[in-house]
Amino acid sequence: MKFRATVALIDIEGTVGSIAFVRDVLFPYAKARIDSYVRAHTEEPWMRAILDETAREAGVDVHDLPAILRALHTWSDHDVKVTPLKELQGHIWTEGFESSGIQGHLYQDAIDALNRFHDAGVRMYIYSSGSVAAQKLLFGHSVAGDLLPMFSGFFDTTIGGKREVPSYERIVKEIGVAPNDVIFFSDNISELDAAGEAGLQTVQLARPEDATVPATAHTSVESFVEIDVRP
Repeated sequence: MKFRATVALIDIEGTVGSIAFVRDVLFPYAKARIDSYVRAHTEEPWMRAILDETAREAGVDVHDLPAILRALHTWSDHDVKVTPLKELQGHIWTEGFESSGIQGHLYQDAIDALNRFHDAGVRMYIYSSGSVAAQKLLFGHSVAGDLLPMFSGFFDTTIGGKREVPSYERIVKEIGVAPNDVIFFSDNISELDAAGEAGLQTVQLARPEDATVPATAHTSVESFVEIDVRP
């Protein structure tokens, strides 16, 4: 399938990388270290900002550390897409990638496609619910090596939720292109719906490995092998 676009906006989990990697490797790694990591860095300004935002989101007192930690664990258990949790996970994962030898999982067909798009002159951006810091860790320490130089930018939930139309409108405005010049790749139908409503081209990755249900309202493929994007 051939597409014309100057920009590729790309999701991570279930799209270029396995959902299982995040669920079975990264989430447990961070959850097991939340308490010790927070207590070790409580007095640092960036950690204080995370804890204060957690308190506001959870509706608890900013000085009640046990309640804040309980909220973080509850969100982690249910994979709630809240910015303070994602930022904290990103900090903890930095330790894992840089000192424990964790490598970010990417499907081989996705690696090949990223190289193909880049060589064709397509600008590539990541949009994931994981923090920008976590995104950079994954691509900077991926199974294919450091892929960060390929990307023109990264977006996370600080720009808006991935199922919200205004998020994609903000992204397109920040990149500085027309909506139909952007093609968005994701496994999630709700995200694709929002992007499509904002005027972006959309393609779903419905990978059998991740048990993704194919969409009917969007182009749906099982891998990037079938996809060619050129400006």
